[in-house]
Amino acid sequence: MKMPYLVKTPVLLKWFYPGLIWNKSRKEHTIYLTFDDGPVPEVTLFVLETLEKYQAKATFFCIGDNVQKHPDIFEAVKAGGHTIGNHTFNHLRGWDTEDEEYLENTQKCNELIAAKFFRPPYGRAKRSQLAILKKSYEIVMWDVLSGDFDTKLSPQKCYQNVVDKSSNGSIIVFHDSLKAWPRLGYALPKALEYWQQLGYIFKSL
Repeated sequence: MKMPYLVKTPVLLKWFYPGLIWNKSRKEHTIYLTFDDGPVPEVTLFVLETLEKYQAKATFFCIGDNVQKHPDIFEAVKAGGHTIGNHTFNHLRGWDTEDEEYLENTQKCNELIAAKFFRPPYGRAKRSQLAILKKSYEIVMWDVLSGDFDTKLSPQKCYQNVVDKSSNGSIIVFHDSLKAWPRLGYALPKALEYWQQLGYIFKSL
């Protein structure tokens, strides 16, 4: 059974978890693109080429196992001047994982990537896990979820999700994964073009 998701993060949820990063300053005409679950050769390279075309910097929340499988792609992300974040070694669901295993898996990933940012896979982790991780990482959630992971979502709707719900300081989630590719490949360049015409700049965290 697929978990439901909200494209726009509710204010109440941000209030309930004030120690996490949900968005950046609303005063700056800036958008913060983030990409989860890579690196994956075909998809991540497309993302890097597209970002370069629009002079955009982004943050990549990497899975340690994928970094280990594709070290050259990981190095290409770093060479592009993008920020790296930790997304655990095996994309663990915090709610279903014992704290010790979750924290060890996160550390295993960080031994490869040396990141100061962390995002829990699925956006779900226990308070006990977050409390410990906050001592070592800045924990980044999001303001807008593209829905590119949703195989029932049309590419056009994925594009509308991000352009309709984004604003100054939005942290937006895409996925550089094969599952997301049919929607990401359509939505990312169109969204960057749209935002650029509105005068946005694109920064990494």
